[in-house]
Amino acid sequence: MSIFEYNGSALVAMVGKNCFAIASDRRLGVQLQTVATDFQRVFKIHEKLYIGLAGLATDVQTLYQRLVFRHKLYQLNEERDMKPETFASLVSHILYEKRFGPYFCQPVIAGLGDDDKPFICTMDSIGAKELAKDFVVAGTASESLYGACESMYKADMEPEELFETVSQALQASVDRDCLSGWGGHVFLVTPTEVRETNLKGRMD
Repeated sequence: MSIFEYNGSALVAMVGKNCFAIASDRRLGVQLQTVATDFQRVFKIHEKLYIGLAGLATDVQTLYQRLVFRHKLYQLNEERDMKPETFASLVSHILYEKRFGPYFCQPVIAGLGDDDKPFICTMDSIGAKELAKDFVVAGTASESLYGACESMYKADMEPEELFETVSQALQASVDRDCLSGWGGHVFLVTPTEVRETNLKGRMD
């Protein structure tokens, strides 16, 4: 078993019309044993920028703390919030810095940039970015997430439809992966509001 699969995870970010959704499962396991059912994998950086971290749970928390620290320094120096593209470069840099003993994490970054244009990207554990215009996935359930998102995604979805699509894709995918699941956690971000929802899924 790969170290990335040790705790299990499922992450997906999807773009709509001037909005985005980012969702994760809630299971924390040690291989096939479930340890917690309310583990947080999606974190808020500021009102319009979120990051999801799939992979080893200890590295997820360590990396998140480093990113919050770097973003607060940026806010103090620049007196503004970081743009999603800038933040993606920062994450990539922090990961590449540790390339010989990497953080075992696969980040998914989602945010609203200039003119509320949605931006999503993912990267591997040494910071090689992969940009997308529709959706990005990560974690042990990524293969089934690709299939579900590929079949359900439509361009320019309104917030309500986007929420439904990302929730259905996540639920369908974690049911096909024994290392992730136990409900879901969805953030729907529009220029005016953020909606946070906990999904109830199969509890096994």
